[in-house]
Amino acid sequence: MLRRLIGPDAVSANTLAEEVGVGQTVLSRWLRESRTVEPMTSSKKKQWTGAEKLRVVIDARGLSETDLGALLRREGLHETDLTAWQAAAEAALIALLLRRRHRDQRRIHELEREVRRKDAALAETAALLVLKKKVQEIWGDEDDATTPRREQ
Repeated sequence: MLRRLIGPDAVSANTLAEEVGVGQTVLSRWLRESRTVEPMTSSKKKQWTGAEKLRVVIDARGLSETDLGALLRREGLHETDLTAWQAAAEAALIALLLRRRHRDQRRIHELEREVRRKDAALAETAALLVLKKKVQEIWGDEDDATTPRREQ
């Protein structure tokens, strides 16, 4: 009778009372009380940790329909739960891979910038050494036996 009072095809308590021969006040009281009672069909659902969900997803990989059904019954799951967990695991892995790729690309960029900086410093040092060598060729070494101009 409660099903007839609630849901998409619900009828009023007066109409149902006339149909079944139970008083309208009794039906209204039953309806009010039903809203305060926990449904008997919904036992408290297990709260799954991420590790437990991942274990079930891994266990379900590659199973036949029969074995998959047995796994779902044993774990107390619906196939929709498993599908949602698989999608969540895949999304998490993709996000992790994207973060890693971004981090690696940023590190590569930093290393390339450091190599360019060091190449420029090496080129500058090489240019200074070439200039120093040319200066020594033109003016000679200071260690020569030549006397400085002031002493002449």
